[in-house]
Amino acid sequence: MTVHAAEPQKSSENKGSYMSLAREIAPHLPLLRRYARALTGAQPSGDAFVAATLEAIVASPEEFPRSVDPRAGLYLVFHRIWSSGNIEVEAEETTRGAAKAQERLRTLSPLTRQALLLTTLENFTVQETGEILGRSTDEVNALIDDALEELDRQTKARILIIEDEAVIAMDLSDLVTGAGHSVCAVEATASTAVAAAKRERPDLVLADIQLADGSSGIDAVKEILSSFDVPVIFITAFPDRLLTGERPEPTFLITKPYSPDMVRAAVSQALFFESTGSLN
Repeated sequence: MTVHAAEPQKSSENKGSYMSLAREIAPHLPLLRRYARALTGAQPSGDAFVAATLEAIVASPEEFPRSVDPRAGLYLVFHRIWSSGNIEVEAEETTRGAAKAQERLRTLSPLTRQALLLTTLENFTVQETGEILGRSTDEVNALIDDALEELDRQTKARILIIEDEAVIAMDLSDLVTGAGHSVCAVEATASTAVAAAKRERPDLVLADIQLADGSSGIDAVKEILSSFDVPVIFITAFPDRLLTGERPEPTFLITKPYSPDMVRAAVSQALFFESTGSLN
């Protein structure tokens, strides 16, 4: 009888523990999904790893790492799942772009990309990144250095910038040209951006969401992608508008204010995967 009485109590305690934990990690799930998509190169596989992460947390909330803050703990659990590799992805992963990404992944060190994405796109410190990856700070710094050297060897691209703020457009232009790429056009409205894309056929698009005349960078990208495939990176001060989970979401998303390394890493990852904006 004692055993039977204790089981419901334990179940209730686990449920309470998970509900408390769920409130702590919920605000960080949209950005974890963004990170997972950038790491895998596609929304289905990224979401599969995030779903497996949440399932592991639900099953054993008491094992959630408490030595770090909830956001870092969430990413730490994700990387345990990622390292296990025991996740089945949807058939959609067999598309040409995804197959090419997986082929390239096998030839490169995953740790360099992980370290770079965690410290640039996700803004974790080197120490937090080390805790997430199970590496020392010296090892993380070495991984980042290797990743940056790898970026310099990437194929150079012609980039279309869709941005209505002149200062930001100039800054982005300087960043991408400084990384060895070229800017084929800078446009401030959806209509001119679409025209420039069809004329220039860029290798990559950097797009703001809200444009000068009230038009939408999202609409511009959708029209561009209806004509030809091109990797897209959205840059916005309002990431929650795109990270809703209610529709296909962009694989690569940079939040304002951004850092130079953040832009550089996103451009490299987008070109690496040759993925589209995933908003069709």
